[in-house]
Amino acid sequence: QVQLVESGGGLVQDGGSLRLSCAASGLTFSSYSMGWFRQAPGKEREIVGTLTRTGGGSFYADSVKGRFTISRENAKNTVYLQMNGLKAEDTAVYYCAAARAYIATRESEYDYWGQGTQVTVSS
Repeated sequence: QVQLVESGGGLVQDGGSLRLSCAASGLTFSSYSMGWFRQAPGKEREIVGTLTRTGGGSFYADSVKGRFTISRENAKNTVYLQMNGLKAEDTAVYYCAAARAYIATRESEYDYWGQGTQVTVSS
């Protein structure tokens, strides 16, 4: 079956960096666009960004633009989220997800989801 497994979360100080990874199995990874979402306590899940199948196209939420970068290695069935300049408001559970759409910005467009990894930014 399809599995998406996030890793790399943790506690980081304000202004610090983290890189999240999401390892996929059970699907043809290169056929899916990959997105990152996050959910902060008491808030709805929101999109962080998404990357097309080859990595040639991307979308980022305004709140992370210029600080976060999504990349992928199709040979390793892995997508990454590089987070720089972290702020307290970036504290959330981060999820990766896979979509058949060319580029997907809505949750409803995603077919598979990981279990999430916690990122906590201390101020």
